[in-house]
Amino acid sequence: MAEEERVDRVGEDPRVNELCDAVSRLRRALAGHPAVLPDRDAAEDELAALDAMARAGEPEVPRLRRALLLVAGALGSVSALAPALGEVRAAVDRFGGTPGEEPFRVPDPREGG
Repeated sequence: MAEEERVDRVGEDPRVNELCDAVSRLRRALAGHPAVLPDRDAAEDELAALDAMARAGEPEVPRLRRALLLVAGALGSVSALAPALGEVRAAVDRFGGTPGEEPFRVPDPREGG
């Protein structure tokens, strides 16, 4: 089945593929995380939105950023999910931003706030 996915993805923007893969990994990590998280539903909804935006083609950077910010807010303090969240953040960052705009950065949970 992985072979079929690779064939279907030929010619697509590699950033889209990377975002889909990163979102999928975070969704699996979240599904396997046993703790009760008060904002789990919000995080799952935004991850679904990120996945849908990526699969629809060229996603809008402000919408990607908003969804990432909501996911980070919901999950940012869960250290077990930090690596997968970091992958999603890196994938979103690869889409860049609006010219002249300050670079967007989701703070690392270990930075404090």
